[in-house]
Amino acid sequence: MNILILGSGGREHTFAYKISESENCTKLFVAPGNAGTHAIATNLPISVNDFEAIRSAVLEHNIEMVIVGPEDPLVSGIADYFAKDDRLKEVMLIGPSSRGAMLEGSKERAKEFMMRHNIPTAAYASFTRETLVAGKKFLDTLQPPYVLKADGLAAGKGVLILNSLEEAKHELENMLAHSKFGEASTKVVIEEFLDGIELSVFVLTDGKNYKILPTAKDYKRIGEGDTGLNTGGMGAVSPVPFADEELMRKIKERIVIPTVNGIAEEKIDYKGFIFIGLIRVNNEPYVIEYNVRMGDPETEVVLPRIKTDLVELMRATSQQKLDEISLEIDKRSATTIMVVSGGYPEAYDKGKVISGISEIQDSIVFHAGTAVKDGDIVTNGGRVIAITSLDEDFRKAIKKSYQNIEKLSFDRMYYRTDIGFDLS
Repeated sequence: MNILILGSGGREHTFAYKISESENCTKLFVAPGNAGTHAIATNLPISVNDFEAIRSAVLEHNIEMVIVGPEDPLVSGIADYFAKDDRLKEVMLIGPSSRGAMLEGSKERAKEFMMRHNIPTAAYASFTRETLVAGKKFLDTLQPPYVLKADGLAAGKGVLILNSLEEAKHELENMLAHSKFGEASTKVVIEEFLDGIELSVFVLTDGKNYKILPTAKDYKRIGEGDTGLNTGGMGAVSPVPFADEELMRKIKERIVIPTVNGIAEEKIDYKGFIFIGLIRVNNEPYVIEYNVRMGDPETEVVLPRIKTDLVELMRATSQQKLDEISLEIDKRSATTIMVVSGGYPEAYDKGKVISGISEIQDSIVFHAGTAVKDGDIVTNGGRVIAITSLDEDFRKAIKKSYQNIEKLSFDRMYYRTDIGFDLS
C-alpha cells in the first residue's frame, strides 16, 4: 500500500525507516520530511496542519494509510476531517479524534479523565486570569517545589518547576496575565510535586484492544546532570532498567487498562498511540501526563526494538484487530543521543553543513532538523540528528552511540555526554 507519514523530525524519520523495511509498503511519502526521509521516501512540501493540501496529496498518490507524527494536527482534528470526507473516510489514519487528542491538548481535561477513572496522579487545581488571586493562594497551601503547567500545547516547554514561592507566584502571573506561553497558558494547572524518577510507557490501542510497547526514559534538560532549560529531549534509553516486572504489573493494572477502558467507556474514537509520562514514587507509579502520539526522541529507541511488521501493526490498529496480532520485541537495549545546534533551545543558526554522516557504522542515524541544500546536508532545526545504537545492555549501546557521534561535525554542534547517568 501507499503510506504517508506527517511530520519532519526524528520521530518521523524513525517511522519511515521501519515502514520502508515492510513488504506491505509500496510507496512511502513524508510531509514535509527532512534530509533523512528524503533518502528513503518521497518528501512532500506540505505543512502538517494544511488539511486541504494533505487531502489533495492523499488522493493524488492513492494513499491508503496516514500516520500522524506530531500532536498539533491531532488536536486540530485531522482524524475527524478524514472521517467526515467521503473520499478520505476509508483511508487508515493512525491517530485519535480531536476529542481523544484533548488528553494531550488540555492538561485540565486529562486530569479530569484520570480522576473519573481512578488513575493515580498528582493532586491539582486549575486557574485562569480571572482566578489568578485564588491561584496564588493555592500555591500558599503547597510545599516546594511548585509545578505550573500551561493547559494547552506549548511544544513541550509549558511546564515550570520552581523552588521559590515568590517566583512561582510571579510566573503564574506571567503565564495567566501576560501570556508567557501564548494561548496555551490562558489556563494553568498547578500540581502537587511528586519526587521520584520518570519513565515513559507507550501503548498502541485500537480503542478497545491494546499492546504495551517498549518502555523508554528520555532526558529533557539541555545541560549535564539534567540541568538548564527544558528541550524536546536530548537522548533516550529503552528498556528502562528499573521498570521491573512488579512495577510494570502495577502500571498495566492501575494505569494502562483503566486508560484504555476509559476511552472505550466514554466512546472516544481512538486508534493510535498513547504516550504515558509516568513517575515512580516509592515504587508506585503515577501519571504525570498523557501524550497522544509517540515521543521524540523516545521513538528512536522504541521502534527499532519492535520486530513485528509495523505496517501490520498499524493496519490491525485501524481495523480494531490488535488482539489478533502478536508483538515481538528485540531483547537488546537501545539508546539514542541527540545532537543539537549551539544555542538550542534558545536562538540558534540554521544552514550549517553537516559532515561525517556516511562514516557512522553500527549505529542508526535518524535525522531531525536537517535539510538538503546544494547537495549538502545542513542543519535546519534545534535538534539536528539522533544516533541510535542497540546492544546487549544500555551501557554498551550508549558507548557505541558516543563513539559514532565523534565522527559527526558541524559548526557549534552540541550534545550531552551523560545520557543514562542516573540508571543503575
